[in-house]
Amino acid sequence: MSRARGALCRACLALAAALAALLLLPLPLPLPLPRAPAPAPTPGPGPRAPPGRLAPAPRLRPDDVFIAVKTTQKNHGPRLGLLLRTWISRARQQTFIFTDGDDPELQLQGGGHVINTNCSAVHTRQALCCKMAVEYDKFIESGRKWFCHVDDDNYVNPEGLLQLLSTFSPSQDVYLGRPSLDHPIEAAERVQGGGTVTTVKFWFATGGAGFCLSRGLALKMSPWASLGSFMSTAERVRLPDDCTVGYIVEGLLGARLLPSSLFHSHLENLQRLPPDAVLQQVTLSYGGPENPRNVVNVAGGFSLQQDPTRFKSVHCLLYPDTDWCPVHKQSDLVSR
Repeated sequence: MSRARGALCRACLALAAALAALLLLPLPLPLPLPRAPAPAPTPGPGPRAPPGRLAPAPRLRPDDVFIAVKTTQKNHGPRLGLLLRTWISRARQQTFIFTDGDDPELQLQGGGHVINTNCSAVHTRQALCCKMAVEYDKFIESGRKWFCHVDDDNYVNPEGLLQLLSTFSPSQDVYLGRPSLDHPIEAAERVQGGGTVTTVKFWFATGGAGFCLSRGLALKMSPWASLGSFMSTAERVRLPDDCTVGYIVEGLLGARLLPSSLFHSHLENLQRLPPDAVLQQVTLSYGGPENPRNVVNVAGGFSLQQDPTRFKSVHCLLYPDTDWCPVHKQSDLVSR
């Protein structure tokens, strides 16, 4: 009996030792739970942009641009006729002619895009600002993305203009043009009611070379430009229309002119423009009767006597398929 009890005690001690050894062993780490399989991508109609990448901006179309041509009734003849025959013939849907008198024949030629501003035909800053005010309001009404102003002595390269504007966003503050001065203009600013006069400095793009405004910036100009406000704003600085645009953009809104050498007016020496660069410009001009030799140095199928402005020659180099253009070599850009 005593032997059996001894054996039982030894067995109990052995079991206790084994249990103690097990308790001293490290516990195993839990196995990770299996993950649910990722859902298979749903095939789309075409390639998709990587996550986080913005979709490309929509391509700028010709009818996204509003080109305003400022003229006067006495220039409805050969001067405006030259534009209608050349570059406007390639940009009819985006070009609007702003004048100061009724002309049924011009209405037919302009395809309903001729607007009588009812402004004075006298060449004063008030009359100029009156026309610019109408141009601005018509652009805002149009809903288009870009406003570009030119004079009736400008040749516009429609494709070059579209290419230039395509590098900017119309929702941003964009004011493009060529300053005629090498320094900011300084003007006395008169605040209505208070009689206070302060000095303001700003850059402006000369209207004689043409300039462009994005819709985003034009909308910000509204308190000082819309519904006749442009004329009262111009009286604060007593400056012409193009200067007033610069005053609103730089002096009041704090935006900046982006100078571009692709715009040209009769105020510069157009002979200095390299012949091989003429077709890359956005606007061109000519000197007129007071300086007839101030024209771009470009050759074509027309002599200087046949084409004193050189606009027909430029047009035929850009659009050789025009029915009235003579046969010529596009590489021939040296004046005769």
